[in-house]
Parts: sequence; structure tokens; C-alpha cells
Amino acid sequence: MDQIDRKILKVLQANARASLQEIGQAVGLSSSPCWERIRKLEQSGVIEGYTVRLNAQGLGLADTVLVQLTLDSHTDNTLEKFGETLAAIPEVIEAYLVSGEYDYLLRVAVKDTRDYERLLRERLYKIKGIRHSKSSFVLRTLKKADLPL
Repeated sequence: MDQIDRKILKVLQANARASLQEIGQAVGLSSSPCWERIRKLEQSGVIEGYTVRLNAQGLGLADTVLVQLTLDSHTDNTLEKFGETLAAIPEVIEAYLVSGEYDYLLRVAVKDTRDYERLLRERLYKIKGIRHSKSSFVLRTLKKADLPL
């Protein structure tokens, strides 16, 4: 990956709907070589896909909660089942297996505190094997950024 590829990625991060002409103009290439580079970036897995960035509050999901979880067991089977269970919970928008005091860090999107309480009762606390959890409501997002290039 060279500087032109990185410039293409920056343009796409800013606007994934940019036309080949717009991208080519921004990086100094004609459409055909620009398309070839984008295709190679897609095939190599650098570009995983194209998405729309949604506003959580606009969707009625005003609160973000960071949840730290510890499991009773750490067998491969337990971790796999836990991951599958989390994948089926739409409010869990990110889940990380982490080092440190807790095993997992989750980012959860909910309407409000009552909605979070419902999620805890109906979904999270019904998952077998959770030993301990700690929740923190996000008060304000200070930085939200794309990957550095």
C-alpha cells in the first residue's frame, strides 16, 4: 500500500459514496487506475465494506453504556457460546475480549436508563456464566474518529 492508496482510503472514509471521478481527482489519477486500486484494496481485505454512519439519537437511542463483564469460565466453548449470544443482541453494538480485570467490554445503545434496565433483566443477566458486571453510562463523546492513515 502506497501513499496514493492511503489517499484513496481517506477520500472513501470521508465519503464512501464519492464517484470514481471525484476520488481520482482527489488523488491525481484517472478513473480506471483508481478503480483498479480500490478493487485491490477490497480483495486484500483492507476495505471490508461500505456503510452508512447513523446517528444514534436520531434513531431514539440516546444513551450509550459501556459494560464490563467477567465470566466464570474461560474455556474455548464458553467463549464461543458467549460471543454467539452477544451477536444475537441488537443493542450490543460492539464487544471486545480484553485483558485486565474484566473479560469483556461491550458498547451498548439504548433509549434510556429504563431501556437499559430492561436489557439487563431480559437479555444480559439471562446469559449463563456471567460472574460480575459493571456499567458506565457515557455522558459525552469527546472523540469519534476513523482509523488513522
